[in-house]
Amino acid sequence: MQGQRLIGLDLIRSAALLSMVAYHFTYDLDLFGLIPRYTSVTGFFWWHARLTAGSFIFLAGLSLWLAHGAAIRWPAFWKRFAKIAAGAAAVSLATYIAMPQLTVFYGILHSIAVSSLIGLAALRLPALLTALLAIMVFALPYVVQSPLFDHWLIWTGLGSYKPATADFLPLFPWLAPLLAGVAAGKAISHFGLWPWFKAPSTPLTRALAWPGRHTLAIYLLHQPLLIGAFNLYFWALR
Repeated sequence: MQGQRLIGLDLIRSAALLSMVAYHFTYDLDLFGLIPRYTSVTGFFWWHARLTAGSFIFLAGLSLWLAHGAAIRWPAFWKRFAKIAAGAAAVSLATYIAMPQLTVFYGILHSIAVSSLIGLAALRLPALLTALLAIMVFALPYVVQSPLFDHWLIWTGLGSYKPATADFLPLFPWLAPLLAGVAAGKAISHFGLWPWFKAPSTPLTRALAWPGRHTLAIYLLHQPLLIGAFNLYFWALR
């Protein structure tokens, strides 16, 4: 599969993006008071947000294995890491300016960046051991919660409280889906299943896969565009 674009994988990323935009549209409706307060953070939408975030992090782990499973290509890894870290910094700065009471200091991009670094250590582990490690990481914050991890270590997810922030995906348990993605990538390679991700290359599939090839840019742009549209709507009403 070396050198081939897996359109099927891009289509899955596009579906995850669509789910994310749908959730953030609901979040913005909540933020602007157009639906009952807390709708976006309770019930179905609480699960929707977490399943969507988990799918993105899982896909990041799958991509990490696909790109570096045979051997870590350090220049490519650091280039991608720098883009994600820059995106995370941009999110932190934008939320600090726009809503300082809910500043994002460890959201999904921060989580993917840090987890990708840690995930490199799992690339040489057997798939089963990697999957077991993912289960342990997922369970850890339900076992360990201590004030020792408050304040400067709150990003670990092991602290005694949840900070006020618009997006919080701490290291534990959110390292787990990335490790699960790495384990899945190993299993797919072991059983030779990557050709299943080769969707036919047609104008339609390429168009649908296009968002999946530009996930970071769309992630960074869609919320400013949505919030701008809501502000324009209220301006027009006035």
